[in-house]
Amino acid sequence: MTQPARVYLVDDHAMVRQGLRALLTEAGHEVVGDSGDLTTALAQLQQLAPDVVLVDLSVGPRSGMELLAELQRRRLAVRPLVLTMSAQPRHVGMALRLGASGYVLKGSPSEELLQAIAALRGGRRHLGPGVAELAARALAQGDGEDPFAGLSVRERQVVSMVVNGHSSSEIGATLHLSPKTVDSYRSRLMAKLGAPDVTALVKLALRHGLISNDA
Repeated sequence: MTQPARVYLVDDHAMVRQGLRALLTEAGHEVVGDSGDLTTALAQLQQLAPDVVLVDLSVGPRSGMELLAELQRRRLAVRPLVLTMSAQPRHVGMALRLGASGYVLKGSPSEELLQAIAALRGGRRHLGPGVAELAARALAQGDGEDPFAGLSVRERQVVSMVVNGHSSSEIGATLHLSPKTVDSYRSRLMAKLGAPDVTALVKLALRHGLISNDA
């Protein structure tokens, strides 16, 4: 019998969270909390210490990649499971590099999600149907032409928030940095990436899968 897991849900659609809560509770798991806001989710994850966190890659105007990066940076014991619409190889590869223990596409049967939860609870990884192939494609494509490949976790966070329209003050508040430090990060990163302005940075991020319109 599958050992029950303590699960936290991160998705910006309340109905999705309600549906997931009902599914997981019926399967015997405990949903310890949920949120549609990344900042709130991170604070609660530290307090509640669940076994597994389900993360959508599109959380309002922000990216679930930010949460993965922050969980990795803080070395929290929770195991992230990405549940998303995005079937882009770059998103799969990036999520795995940022510490995701599993990746399941929305639209998969509910049994697939339950299998993923069981795998992560048992200390294993889980890639949903077709995702292993996407991961292999991401690996085959490599990072040779990816201008974001050499960025640190913190640099990726700053870039992601900049291209999603957050101000230096908002970024600083989220990442516990002063607005002046954020401005320095922004200037240095745009120079490193060869982006003369934010519009060019957004186009670059879209082209290389750092952000997506369909995640």
